Amino acid sequence: MEKYSTKLARILTASGWTQEELARHLGVSFVTLNAWINEKSQPRPGFRQKIDLAVAEILGSDELDQKELTQLKKLALEKKFSVKNLINDRDLLEKITINLTYHSNATEGSTMTERDVEAVIYNNKVLRNHTAIEQREAINHQVALNFLLDELSTKGRHFTVTPELIRATHLRLMNSIISDAGEFRNHSVRIHGAYVPLANFMKISKLIKVWCDDFNQKPADKIAVLARLHAEFERIHPFSDGNGRTGRLLLFAQALHLNLAPPVIKKERRLAYYKYLELSQTREVPEPLEKFIAEAIIETSGIVEGSD
Repeated sequence: MEKYSTKLARILTASGWTQEELARHLGVSFVTLNAWINEKSQPRPGFRQKIDLAVAEILGSDELDQKELTQLKKLALEKKFSVKNLINDRDLLEKITINLTYHSNATEGSTMTERDVEAVIYNNKVLRNHTAIEQREAINHQVALNFLLDELSTKGRHFTVTPELIRATHLRLMNSIISDAGEFRNHSVRIHGAYVPLANFMKISKLIKVWCDDFNQKPADKIAVLARLHAEFERIHPFSDGNGRTGRLLLFAQALHLNLAPPVIKKERRLAYYKYLELSQTREVPEPLEKFIAEAIIETSGIVEGSD
């Protein structure tokens, strides 16, 4: 049986949290957490349960409670929201833009903090302690997000996703970062550390057209469709780089188009996210990713409701 000191170390490594941040997450003092990590004391049963829940949250779980999934999806569907609400609330738009930009870029390895992101995209600052590429990634992400929000707002219920819109989103996202921004890849790629068979580059145009047609249908199960299409987009992997960030922007836009609070995938949960993506892509087990996205929608709704 795995020791709790080991579980805590795994959480810290995977999440990138400091011990102070993990202590706050578990509702204990830094001194208490440090004693558990160094095996000077052991957590009581109630805190052991909290630690096990944190392991599942950060690293992903191999178990799924169907009743819990149904309840979470139902709750997520109650979190109604519209692009008009977002655009008309400047403070909320800034808060969500910073949140999404920070977490999406950090998931891909950016070392910028939320405060750094805010300084770069809203205060026009140039940061000496971060690379020009990281700062360009933040600026570009806001530009790509605003492009999609403008498309959603202008076209309303007639909004559709096309291959051209996907390429235009990627162009804005990766402009001045890669040379083939906005162009579908013309070579094979693989995801380091993953076992997902990516699409043959010669089939990308056809696959993306089918994906767009699927996106533009009215779904019976909104959460299931959000999860399935996100996993499929990442499996197609249409670009040489920037697929994760493009896919998460499209996920964000699709949720808004379905009048749901848009999910923000937290960088602390990236290992769980990758695990659930792979389960959906390689084993056709979509339910864990559905649960993950429902949780992300509910969490974003907390930001929305907190701004009222």
